[in-house]
Amino acid sequence: MARLSAVMIVKNEEQVLAACLEHLTWADEIVVLDGGSSDATVEVARRYTDKVFVAQDWQGYGIQRQRAQAHASGDWVLMVDADEHVSPELKHSIQEVISKDDRNCAYSIAILPWCFGRFIRHGGWYPAYKVRLYPNQKAHYGDQRVHEHLDFAPGMQSERLDGDLFHYTYRDLEHYLVKSARYAAEWAEQRQQRGKRGSLFEGVLHALGCFTRMYFLKAGLLDGKQGLLLALLSTHSTFVKYADLWTRQQESNQ
Repeated sequence: MARLSAVMIVKNEEQVLAACLEHLTWADEIVVLDGGSSDATVEVARRYTDKVFVAQDWQGYGIQRQRAQAHASGDWVLMVDADEHVSPELKHSIQEVISKDDRNCAYSIAILPWCFGRFIRHGGWYPAYKVRLYPNQKAHYGDQRVHEHLDFAPGMQSERLDGDLFHYTYRDLEHYLVKSARYAAEWAEQRQQRGKRGSLFEGVLHALGCFTRMYFLKAGLLDGKQGLLLALLSTHSTFVKYADLWTRQQESNQ
């Protein structure tokens, strides 16, 4: 029988990690790579698996996922985040894939976000399919700091699984703002390293485009007040990315 490794990268996730791991106890092994938590994340992880590792020299999401996958001994990898739960229907779909063991195929999963009191099904947030289940030896993450993506062996096919991966995205508004600021910094650093430049005017244009797309074109308004709040927050986050890049340029010009 083929074996499944559930793999995740974490940092300061003690509040949500146990619930995530409870939904993964059926996997053949669980691999947790900690980025240097200052809370009890590592202790929580060790209650569920002995494959807990630490890599504190953060170089971006892509490399951290590479490192985590390197510790996986299973034939298949299920890459999850600490704030995600595998639904019963998704669990069944994954188990069917593992039993068939067709290693020429990777599988994308619909991610259903829960934000500020409700599931979000519009605004471009759902189903938002992402490949999360793949053969260990035939797919690996690239080196991107953000927007990390998988590189596949030649000839690989992609299919969609039934069932949702529930994503409990933000605990509260402060959590959103902290995550958004960190993401903006990673995005700006990656762009700067590639020699890209940005302006505040460009940030304004992209931010307005983000709101129009999310709230109107992709019907975020159907998610009620939460849909409006998320569209406004995403507009702010889009502008902050470009503002971060612009401020870095000013500092480098001094």
